Amino acid sequence: MNIIPPAPLFRDPIFDGAADPTVIWNREEKTWWIFYTARRANGFNIGVSYCHGTQIGIASSSDQGKSWIYRGTAELLFEPGMNTFWAPEVIWAEGEYHMYVTYLRGVPSTWSGKRQILHYTSADLWHWECQGVIPLSSEHVIDAAVYPVENGKWKLWYKDEEHQSHTFAAESKDLYHWTVVGEEISDCPHEGPNVFKLGGDYWMITDPWEGLGVYRSSDAKNWVRCPNVLDVPGTREDDGVIGGHADVLVHKGRAYLFYFTHPEVSLEQRRNPDFVWEENHRRTSLQVAELKKSGDLLICDRNRVEIDLS
Repeated sequence: MNIIPPAPLFRDPIFDGAADPTVIWNREEKTWWIFYTARRANGFNIGVSYCHGTQIGIASSSDQGKSWIYRGTAELLFEPGMNTFWAPEVIWAEGEYHMYVTYLRGVPSTWSGKRQILHYTSADLWHWECQGVIPLSSEHVIDAAVYPVENGKWKLWYKDEEHQSHTFAAESKDLYHWTVVGEEISDCPHEGPNVFKLGGDYWMITDPWEGLGVYRSSDAKNWVRCPNVLDVPGTREDDGVIGGHADVLVHKGRAYLFYFTHPEVSLEQRRNPDFVWEENHRRTSLQVAELKKSGDLLICDRNRVEIDLS
């Protein structure tokens, strides 16, 4: 049954900085869950400290996406202290939940510090056991995306900030041990890769900070660039700006794009190199729209949105 989702879909009631969402069905509760980066947007800030010391927030919906309630944060332990968790990827596979999440030590006030991707597992989405750091192509890697590919393998895509902020990939047969296979998306700097399958093709969504980049592939390795989506501001509340760092949920053959916006930042401001939009316009909201395949492209009408999460 189609419903019209609220706009914004969700705002974090504690810090008002929900970003980088990923969506999964909670098999135990029979509810939809969103895990997201809980930026501390409404608090004290030095430089970009509000983007650090962040936990992974949780929102859930028991009414097929009509409403979402804040549930707290994921219990992710790695080392003592107040530390930083970003951009979760959460999947169900091999009889358990897996989370691949970016980790930084402490609370930097600048874009600095080693970045790693940690692997956690859970039986219920609440209690997480750390399986360790995934060794990848550098010590500045963020934004994991994991998806099954051919020959029983899994693939992990991520942003490597030491290599021009391009997307690199690694492969695994068991989701625990990964082998780096190299660079895959290199046409421009970007972040937040997300991979899914729709209409017989693999698709990757990225965030090049000009809307969302779209790539198509037949083998989840060789990618063809397509026109961006969400590069034109929408008309719904908190949606009058370009879209950022997204997750795609394919459900009943339809693809739903969960993304975040900086509602108070205009496109012109973001394109102005002298405008410090992250520090002065910190609030973010989550939104959802539907992606549709049109020939060899994806299209998205963010102003007329109906979803069916039944």
